Amino acid sequence: MLAGIWMAILYVIAGVFCFILIITIPFGVAAFRIARFALWPFGRTVVKRPGAGVPSGIGNVLWLVLFGWWLALGHLITGIFLCITIIGIPLGLANFKLIPISLLPLGREIVSVEEAHALGLAPDSRAF
Repeated sequence: MLAGIWMAILYVIAGVFCFILIITIPFGVAAFRIARFALWPFGRTVVKRPGAGVPSGIGNVLWLVLFGWWLALGHLITGIFLCITIIGIPLGLANFKLIPISLLPLGREIVSVEEAHALGLAPDSRAF
């Protein structure tokens, strides 16, 4: 079980790799943020960051090519295996909901559900 730990480890590996390359440090920061979210997603949601524009879009394309596709594949495989058992279905569905943020993490923030409502930001429909 413990799928969040394995996915968080994959995000940390991606983040460390990004920090080693220096120019991709912003991607590393995003990877560490998502690793924390993969470990404990409860009570938090993903919202679009106001003001994120073209640089986030370009960054997302780079992220998708370098790291996003294999992290999303990890969530997909983990979600499928978790959905085999009745007990694992909620966790499997949670893994499926993490696929969009693993593909395109830039321009999004992970905030508490209360904070999202207080700021008037609508939670991303694909998030928790």
